[in-house]
Formats: sequence, C-alpha cells, structure tokens
Amino acid sequence: MISISHAINTNRLLADLPSAEQAALAACCEVVPLAFGEVLYQPTDTVTYAYFPINSFVSNIVILNNDSRLEVTMAGLEGMLGIALVLGFNKAPLLAVVQGAGVALRIPASQFQALLPTSPALHQRLMRYLYIVMNQLANSAACIHFHRIEERLARWLLMTQDRAQSDHLQLTHEFLAMMLGVRRAGITLAALALQQRGLISYHRGDIIILDRSGLVAAACQCYTQDCALYANAMATP
Repeated sequence: MISISHAINTNRLLADLPSAEQAALAACCEVVPLAFGEVLYQPTDTVTYAYFPINSFVSNIVILNNDSRLEVTMAGLEGMLGIALVLGFNKAPLLAVVQGAGVALRIPASQFQALLPTSPALHQRLMRYLYIVMNQLANSAACIHFHRIEERLARWLLMTQDRAQSDHLQLTHEFLAMMLGVRRAGITLAALALQQRGLISYHRGDIIILDRSGLVAAACQCYTQDCALYANAMATP
C-alpha cells in the first residue's frame, strides 16, 4: 500500500496544496483499496466518506426507473467522489461504481467538511472541480445526442486510458454498451471500425490502444474540450 504522503502528491486536486493544508488532510485520511465493481454510493445514500482516487477510477452512473444505466462522469486521479459534501449536502445523486481497481484516499465526511473552512486552497480547488463536473454533465448530454457511437467510444477509451495510466484495458462489449447507453451491436461495429483503422486491438474484452494520437483524432471534440477545461480551470489564479 502506498503512503498517505505519496497519495496526496499523486491526486491532482491535492498535489499543489500548501504544506500546512496537506498535513491537515493527511491527519484525517487513510489509503484504502478499491476493488473492481465495488459500489461506493447508491443514489440517495448518505455520503459517509469522500474519496480521492490515486490509481483507481470510478464511474458515476444514472439509473432510470427500468434499471437502464448510463455513465455521465468518471473520476480518477484528477478528481474526487463525494463532491456534494462541498455544498453542505450529504446525499449521493448517482450510482458510483469502481471501474478501475486500485487505491484511493478516504476521508470521513464530517472531518472532510470540517477541513474546508480552514483549508482555503483546498476549498477553492474543489469548487473549481465542481464547476468542471457541471460542465462535463452538460457536455455529456449533448455528446450522447449529437455524436456517433464510434466517436463516443474513442472518447471513452481515451478517458479510461488517462485514468488507468495504461494502454491495456479489460472491457467487454456488454460493459461498454452499458456505459455508453447503446446496443451491444453498436459497440461491436464501432470497435471494429477503430480496429480496422489501426487505432486499437480488440479481442474478447481485451483492448490495447495502439495509436493514441489517431484515437484523439477519431474521438468527438468533447475529449479535447474536457481536457482543456480542466487545465484552464485549475490553472486560473
């Protein structure tokens, strides 16, 4: 298991905090393993912990009345889970499921909220992250409506690669279809098209990204816009 200090300096929301704020954070958090498929929150659950992923990543998923599911945001080392706590609200709005196993920093909700008034740099970065998530939710709605499955699949693979920090991904057609809210046949055709262009290798749930720059070009513009939004929001004084 990695140290708390290393974890804090790996998560991008926490790495540049003043040393005093990092020390205060380290005093009330722990490094915990997150297993693939683990549910961190169900919709309307009371949020008892905030999580800052280190080498894991988590999907935030909307569940409709008929149990249809659609991923709307993803959080890895660039983000956190439990952002509603920053607003003083302790109910989870979405299903949060671990899609990439690894570790995360975990902080009890009450201690996390108590930190915010005395940690202005942390509070500011989390408010900016909340702004980013709001934009991602809006962009996700437009992307689903206007962009082709092939473009959306390329974007999703890039987002996953960024957080997994690996070119090698284990993803079945069924899982991808659920994440993108499309039929399995649509994923099959989109993955085949990306493979025929030499961008990925795909066999029985085993995906290898062969040409990242080509995959960026194949993805919808939402991917580069999301990256630029994060960089600009976090760099603003």
